[in-house]
Amino acid sequence: MTDPDAFVDTVSEDNQTALSRLGSSKSLYADTGGEIETEPVLEATADAEYAAWQTFREWADDETDDDARAAFETTAAEEQDHYETVDGELADDGYEPGDVPALHEYLRDQTDTVSRAGALVGRILASQRSKDQVVGYFVGDADPQTASLFRGFGEDLDDQLERATALLETVCESDADWDRAKEAATGSIQTAYDEYVETLEGMGANPKPVC
Repeated sequence: MTDPDAFVDTVSEDNQTALSRLGSSKSLYADTGGEIETEPVLEATADAEYAAWQTFREWADDETDDDARAAFETTAAEEQDHYETVDGELADDGYEPGDVPALHEYLRDQTDTVSRAGALVGRILASQRSKDQVVGYFVGDADPQTASLFRGFGEDLDDQLERATALLETVCESDADWDRAKEAATGSIQTAYDEYVETLEGMGANPKPVC
């Protein structure tokens, strides 16, 4: 058996390289297709928040476990609020979210509660890194108001991590459950990382940080 804090620590340590690179400035470069400017940054964020809203709404609608359904409903509502907030910042009033990120395709393939809870932890760990880059962009752009807005999103991610780990503690009844949750968490991170690598290589950029 394990506990939620140890679970998060283990997943973070096992995926240290991927998480580190997802938290680099190259992550924002990949997300915006090389256009690190305000509108592309907001559009990339809107795409991610919209996908998250839809993913967790689908999970909540499908979930039979009451605790899990409540956790996913709360998370979906937060992501809906994030999306609508970012959408309100866009210059394009008619912006339509783009393709579903590979991470959310992976999440939507998870069908049992334990795997979903584990995958959610992985998604949060990856998203925390990318949110830090968005905050950094707006700080560097001398836009403290928007930077503060995205810091608030980061605080919501902290809440989501606490919610997800509490759910894991509820639904994981055996070592096998914890192992399955860990596999799902790692899958989330690695799926996000693989798309990051593929995108950068497709742009002719090296996904490894320059030392």
